[in-house]
Amino acid sequence: MKHFLDIADFTVKQLNSIIKTAKQIKKSPKQFTNRCKGKTLGMIFEKDSTRTRVSFNVGFQKLGGHVVELKSNEIGFGKRESYEDVLQTLSQFIDCLMIRNDDHKIIRRLSSLNALPIINGLSNYSHPCQILSDLFTINESIGGIKNKQIAWICDYNNVLRSLIQLQNLYQFKLNIVMPKEILKQNKSKIIKSINKNLMITDKIKDGVKCVDCVMTDAWVSMGESSSKKKYFKNYQVNSEVMKGANKEAIFMHCLPAHRDEEVSSELLDSKKSVVWRQAQNRMYVQQAIILELL
Repeated sequence: MKHFLDIADFTVKQLNSIIKTAKQIKKSPKQFTNRCKGKTLGMIFEKDSTRTRVSFNVGFQKLGGHVVELKSNEIGFGKRESYEDVLQTLSQFIDCLMIRNDDHKIIRRLSSLNALPIINGLSNYSHPCQILSDLFTINESIGGIKNKQIAWICDYNNVLRSLIQLQNLYQFKLNIVMPKEILKQNKSKIIKSINKNLMITDKIKDGVKCVDCVMTDAWVSMGESSSKKKYFKNYQVNSEVMKGANKEAIFMHCLPAHRDEEVSSELLDSKKSVVWRQAQNRMYVQQAIILELL
């Protein structure tokens, strides 16, 4: 494995191997404390970050490594100096690079140089670290993804693209729920990935019926216009919505959450919510990804 850019780049066997390592790290962290001793992880941020920043930073230090954090505006990433020249320079000092940026094509372009391993920490197109750690959380919470059904109630965004890629590999049932207006804008893109286990609807009741997990995200992604919020006013995930799911169904949100918008505070803080464990598991999965790369 040279890079970690998109879920679709891997096989089920490869992803399961990462999940297995993450499980071992979480169970016995002391066994991994020196695995990255003498190594340095570089991180470039073009987008705001809490969980990605902290989970990568703390996670790599727990593996015994050192972290260098860079802001794209401070290093003139792609402006004062070309993306390629920055990467080649960094490759002289660091062993692995995590990028959280606005343009997925840039991440792909840089990875083709093979100057050093690159991890997609989030782009405008996808969020593979999030979805793989979500798979880990689902395994912990409801005994795995096989024969399970997930409802996504939100926009067509980077997290959903990665979730669809995961669904195409693992073939679990995925119900995508969106307002008619948002579906109209994105249906042609979603249809490209359609299969017998993927359903698209604008009706929440149909989408959550008997599902094992309900997921949502912010109605508006970073940098997007807030005008689309008006279409989502009846698409809040709350305890009433969860009543349509299986009795033991869990609620997931990649965070940050806008309380009482896409999710009610009451549900977010309830026993059905696994969002804090979901956030914590980012660290273990990302540690496992790094170990696969290094």
